Amino acid sequence: MRNWEEEKQKRVAFIKEMLASSGAKGIVFGNSGGKDSALVAALCSFATKNLLGVIMPCASKRNFGEDKEDGLAVAAKYGVETLVVDLTKTREELIGSIDLPLESKAALSNIAPRLRMTTLYAIGAQKGYLVAGTGNRSERYMGYFTKWGDGACDFNPIADLCATEVFDFLRYLGAPDHVVTKAPSAGLFEGQTDEKEMGVTYAEIDAFLHGEKVSPEAQAIIERYHRASLHKMILPPVFRDDV
Repeated sequence: MRNWEEEKQKRVAFIKEMLASSGAKGIVFGNSGGKDSALVAALCSFATKNLLGVIMPCASKRNFGEDKEDGLAVAAKYGVETLVVDLTKTREELIGSIDLPLESKAALSNIAPRLRMTTLYAIGAQKGYLVAGTGNRSERYMGYFTKWGDGACDFNPIADLCATEVFDFLRYLGAPDHVVTKAPSAGLFEGQTDEKEMGVTYAEIDAFLHGEKVSPEAQAIIERYHRASLHKMILPPVFRDDV
């Protein structure tokens, strides 16, 4: 069984070192009301009192309801200062300005994560805070994040943890029950859940990452997602005339 107390201490030490080495005054993160951001909230709260969680609803009804309520519950549990920034109007103005067709699902879905990261970095620059990332290992392997959106951060204290490990860690830390038990969702559109959109469960993804056998169907989906998203894992190619 994993020693979650030891994991907590090591990750808190890592966060403190990030603050010390950067000279930053504190940390800002996106408080989505989900499992990953809840774990980052908890760990960062143990490392510094200068912690700001930003709740950023953007068009989706779920953002204004369940997600916001869970984000506030997490903030209350771990004593996190909270700021709510409604990005709905900004998103609508951007869509109108570039005349983006409503059928452009991928383009539309990726606007909110990029607006949220713009918001976090603006706040971070103003306050002298680092931006904490909240993506887990399973999401990263699948490329299930928005490039230059929720994939952007100054540091990430949970990037090595698979999704199911995040669940266990949260239970150890006493996170609000509903945050731990609800279906993982990016909340990008109504009715969206991670597993339904990917066509594979996090349990299957994590089993694959741990070298365990999964069904041929699950393995094919996992490998296809990983191949298609490799460009998200590296810096953009740049021209060099010296090679």
